[in-house]
Amino acid sequence: MSGLRELLARFRLNELAIMIPLLVLVVGVWSFVEIAGEVVEGETQRFDHWAITIMRNPEDPSDPIGPPWLEEMGRDLTALGGVIVITLAIAAVCGFLLLENRQRTALFVLAASIGGLLLSTLLKEMFQRERPDLVPHLSNVYTHSFPSGHSMISAAVYLTMGALLARTVKDPATRIYCVAVAALVTGLVGLSRVYLGVHYPTDVLAGWAAGGSWAVICWLVAAYLQKRGAVEQPSDAVV
Repeated sequence: MSGLRELLARFRLNELAIMIPLLVLVVGVWSFVEIAGEVVEGETQRFDHWAITIMRNPEDPSDPIGPPWLEEMGRDLTALGGVIVITLAIAAVCGFLLLENRQRTALFVLAASIGGLLLSTLLKEMFQRERPDLVPHLSNVYTHSFPSGHSMISAAVYLTMGALLARTVKDPATRIYCVAVAALVTGLVGLSRVYLGVHYPTDVLAGWAAGGSWAVICWLVAAYLQKRGAVEQPSDAVV
């Protein structure tokens, strides 16, 4: 009898572990579609303009609110979503996984990260939204505005790596830590883009939604591959 209860409990746990990511995926995709639709129709313009100008000195739009060190910190944080730093992070994580003899997981991290970068580029070319011109930019920009590439790539790469790293360890607290750190970095990168005047807040929100959705997809694929034995997994993996 106790064996049956244990089996049912494990089934419910496995089912929950799949349903929650699927729910997050649906919410993420729906959020991106809604934001994109509002942006295309011009419904977010008033909010976007307010959010950017509120972060600048009314008497000098080139001066962001806060002390000088806050502006410097914004530049440092935004660099965490740049191509060079992201590439170094991917290389570092893949190197760690290789040292841990998880070659197939390292390959999956690399493929998932490249996929996120390509998706961000594709979406930018689809919408081709112009950058904000309300205040001087405090960071150099070269591409279109929607969705925020830094925000989306940070979510896609950091959350994907955090989730996949969480699946390689056994301790639940360590798993939560991996995902929490990835989410924190992703959030700070997005906020820095608005603070520096190079993105509208809806660009950032859409980037988070799209990048987070990509991370969930990668997590689900990783779970499936781990069940199939195509990707390494810890001995006590939940799914």
